[in-house]
Parts: sequence; structure tokens; C-alpha cells
Amino acid sequence: MNQISTPSRPGEDFLDLLRNGPPVRTPEEEQLHRKRRLAATFRLFARYGFDQGLAGHVTARDPIRPDHFWVNPLGFHFSRIRVSDLILVNEEGEVVEGGHAVNRAAFAIHSAIHAARPDVVAAAHTHSTHGKAWSTLGRFLDPLTQDSCEFFESHALFDEFTGVVLEQAEGRRIADALGQNKAAILKNHGLLTVGHTVEAAAWRFISMDNVARAQLLAEAAGTPQLIPYDVAKLTATQVGSERGGILNFHPLWDKITAEEPDLLS
Repeated sequence: MNQISTPSRPGEDFLDLLRNGPPVRTPEEEQLHRKRRLAATFRLFARYGFDQGLAGHVTARDPIRPDHFWVNPLGFHFSRIRVSDLILVNEEGEVVEGGHAVNRAAFAIHSAIHAARPDVVAAAHTHSTHGKAWSTLGRFLDPLTQDSCEFFESHALFDEFTGVVLEQAEGRRIADALGQNKAAILKNHGLLTVGHTVEAAAWRFISMDNVARAQLLAEAAGTPQLIPYDVAKLTATQVGSERGGILNFHPLWDKITAEEPDLLS
């Protein structure tokens, strides 16, 4: 059985993760693992410029109480969030651990997704600049590059913006639009990604925003050439897995925890 370790040197446990996959954890160990990756995600999102005032939230399902999820507290800048700042919210929207308020939009969107998708451990949504820009077009992302194939035929379009998502009914409509996909474009709003791990959901958001940026640049420069359907379909199986999300997130985890170790407190 793999041993759970905390990072100390870049790439220290990457080869073990690559060869053997994630270690077997007790529910308590898994809870701490998810909370640490969640706090690291906010620090990373701050560096990518995904913060926008009070907007933006990432959640992680609690492994001990699966109908509860951990989320960033309202009013905390992503760059300051630590493990101890995260709050635990129940299915009624009540904060049951932590001394801070919950973002109503976070509860409306994420509670619906976690309820509709028992396979989803984590969901990420922020008002990232390129994600917002792409969302105004009301279009799916095209298979223009290897990276964009990660989302080929596996992202949805939610095409009914009605204002700030504060009601659970609106959250359920978003969850319905997401379906079994790994991501969604919320028209006139931004991007949303999900994963079977915090790492996969976080990496997908970073990747999807980058893919949106690349397509915006390509279309501004000319007429992009699409990857043929069969090649895009094959590439999607090579770059879009849950395991790939964990592995891609790992170097970012090593970097952020080395440079900002206070996030683990």
C-alpha cells in the first residue's frame, strides 16, 4: 500500500503516483487530503488571476458526510485561504464547521451539482477573464489543439443566463445542463468544471480557461483549422482522464506548497 506523504521536494512522490496511483486513505485522511488540495487550488487560482471580488468558488465533497461539501468562505481573497479557513456546508446551506459565511451562489450551484452527480468530488467555477469572454459567444470550444481535445464532446453549454445564481432551482438547471460532462460553459457567465478528485476539477478549470484563451487568440488572428473528428476523438481519450488531471495538478501542488506553505495550516 502506498504511504501518504506531504510534499517536501519538487517531484518527490510523482513517480510513485505515476506508477501506483493515489494511495489508499482512511476517510479522515481523505478529508484532510481534499481540504489541502482545495486550499492549494485557491492559491493557484489567485496566481492565474481567476479571482474577481466575491465571485468564484470551488467545492470538495466531504468523504465522511457525502451530503456536505467544503468551500471557500465569503469575503476571503483566494491568495489568503488556508485549510483552516475552509467551511463545511450541509445540504440545507448551513455552515456546520468554520466561523465564516457561505456564498449563496456557491451553495445554489454546487449543492445541485453534488446532489445530481454522486461521482463528482469537486466542482470549480470562477469569473476568469478568458472564460467569461468565451462564454459570451454561446458556443462550444472547438478541437483546435491537443489541449482543447480534453473537452471534445465532454463539455456542455448552459444557454439561459438569468442573473446571479441565488436560487436552488437555477442551480438545478445548471446541473441538468452539465449532465455527465466534465465541464460546462455558462453563457454570459463563465466556465465550470468537475472531477472525481479536487485535483482533476482544478486542473480542468486551469486548462479550460487556457483553451478558451487560445481559441480567442486564434480566431482573432485568422481562421483556425480544426483537428479532424477521429483524431480529436482519439486525443480526448489520451489527455482527458481523471488520472491525467491528478498528474497534471501534482507539479502545481509541489510548487505552491513549497512557496506558500502557510496554506496547509
